[in-house]
Amino acid sequence: MDKRKVRRNRLGFLAVTEALIILILIVILACTWIFRDTSPKSVFTSAKINQDSEVRTKAVIEKEEGYYQVDGKKILLSDPTYGQIYLPVYENVDACTYDLNSMVTRNGYTFYKKDGQIKSHFGIDVSVHQGTIDWQQVKNAGVEFAILRAGYRTYGSGEINIDEAFEENAQKAIEAGINVGVYFFSQATTLSETVEEADFVLEHIRQYDITAPVVFDTEEIKGDEARTDSNTREDFTNYCKVFCDSIKAEGYDAMIYANMKWMAFTLKLEELEGYDFWYADYHEEPQCPYAFKMWQYSETGEVPGITGHVDLDLWFQEE
Repeated sequence: MDKRKVRRNRLGFLAVTEALIILILIVILACTWIFRDTSPKSVFTSAKINQDSEVRTKAVIEKEEGYYQVDGKKILLSDPTYGQIYLPVYENVDACTYDLNSMVTRNGYTFYKKDGQIKSHFGIDVSVHQGTIDWQQVKNAGVEFAILRAGYRTYGSGEINIDEAFEENAQKAIEAGINVGVYFFSQATTLSETVEEADFVLEHIRQYDITAPVVFDTEEIKGDEARTDSNTREDFTNYCKVFCDSIKAEGYDAMIYANMKWMAFTLKLEELEGYDFWYADYHEEPQCPYAFKMWQYSETGEVPGITGHVDLDLWFQEE
C-alpha cells in the first residue's frame, strides 16, 4: 500500500477520534448546565432578626459558639424558609420538661398523656377568616377551648380594629360551653401604643367570661414592609412585658405567641422568664427546647362546624 495513503488514513482516524472526544465533552458540559442546582440558598436577610445576634445556619456554624444542647447534641430548628438553624443557648431560660413520647392522637387530634391520664386540653384559634362557625358542632367535636382574635393593628397605617366576627364568636362559643381566650395582633412601635392595644382588648372582653389566656401576638410581616420593621429586640421584648402586665393586672391570664425563630432571635427570652408562651410549630413534635404552655400544632386542621382549615392547639395542664 502507498505510504502516503496509509499516512492519510491514520490522520483521518485521529481526526474522527478527536471530533468524537470534543462531542462527548460538549454533551457533558450541556448536561451539567441543564441539571445544575438552581435552588435558592438558605440565607437570613431579615434586619429585625440580625440586629443583636447573627442567625447561624448549618453551613456557617462555628464550633466555639454556644448553642442549646441536650445530652451533648446541638438542637437544630427546622425552618420552612431557611432550613436547619442552630438554636442559641439561654442558660437562664427554663427548659421544656414535657415528655414528647407522651403525645397521643385521637380522631386526628393531638393530646398530651401522663401517668395514664390526659394532661392537656384540645382547642382551636379563629378569626373572621373562618367565616360563620357552628359552635355547638365545634363543642360536640371535642373542642374544649378557643382563642378568638379580638382585634388587630394594621401593619401599614397602624389603625386598631376589632375582629369583625369577635363578638358573635365570643357569645356563641361561651354559650356552647367552650372556654374562651383571645389574642390581639400587635403592630405597636411604642410603649404607649402597646398600652393602647392592651386597653382596647380589656375594653372588649370585660362583658364576656374569659377563662383562657389573653395573648399578645407579634409576628414578622413577610413579603411586605411593616411599621414594626425598625423595632429592636429590646422593643419587642418590652412590648410583651407591658401588654402582659396590663392584662394580668386586670385578673386575666396573659400569654405571648411566637414560633421558635421569633422566640430565639427576635425576643430576649432571658428577660421574659415568668411569662407564658403559646408556641407555634407544625411538626409532629414541638421543637422548642424552652418552656411553653400552649402549642399551636397545625394550621390545616378540620373541625365539624367550621368550613375550611382551622388552627389546632394543645394546652398543657400538668398541674
